[in-house]
Amino acid sequence: MTAPSCAPATAASTELVVLLTEDGVPCGTAPKAQVHHSATPLHLAFSCWVLDDSGRTLLTRRAEVKRTWPGVWTNSFCGHPGPGEEPVAAVHRRAADELGTLVTAVAPVLPRFRYRAEMADGTVENEVCPVFTASLAADLAPDPAEVGDWRWVHLDDLRAEVEQDASPFSPWMLLQLAELPVAAR
Repeated sequence: MTAPSCAPATAASTELVVLLTEDGVPCGTAPKAQVHHSATPLHLAFSCWVLDDSGRTLLTRRAEVKRTWPGVWTNSFCGHPGPGEEPVAAVHRRAADELGTLVTAVAPVLPRFRYRAEMADGTVENEVCPVFTASLAADLAPDPAEVGDWRWVHLDDLRAEVEQDASPFSPWMLLQLAELPVAAR
C-alpha cells in the first residue's frame, strides 16, 4: 500500500486523520483505516494520561481487535483530531468514545511530542502527538472494542514496572513516560 499524499480525501462519512508535512503543517487528510501500514505518513494524533488526586494514572490495555498494538498496555487513551478539530476537543470526544466517560482539567504536558514506532509485522505509527493530562468527571464504562482491560497505578510504580519489563507497554507510552514531569502535574 502506498502512503496517502497530502491531498484532500474524498469519503465524507469516513473517519479522517490530518496529514502533516515534516514541519508539522497540515497538508491534507486520509481515511484512518488506510493510514497505518508500512509507509504510514506523518499525521496528527494526541495522547492523554488520566490522573487522579492520589497521583495514580489510568492505564488501559488495548483491545485485541485494535489495528495497531493490540493487547498492549498504554496510557489512558489516544486518538486523532479530525480535520478542523482542536486537539482538546478531540480529547473530550475520545474519552467518551473509548472510556465511556467525561474528562475535565485537560492540560497539555508535552505539546511537541513526536514519535515513530514499528510493530513486528511492519506496521508503522508516525505521529505528531501532543500529550495531555486530564481528570475523570464520571465513572468509567470502556468500549470493549477499544479497551481490553484497565487499572490504576502510581506513576512511580509504573516507572518501576517499566524498568523491570517494558515489553507489555506501547512504544509511545514508554517514550512519553520518560518525558513526563515526575508528578505529571
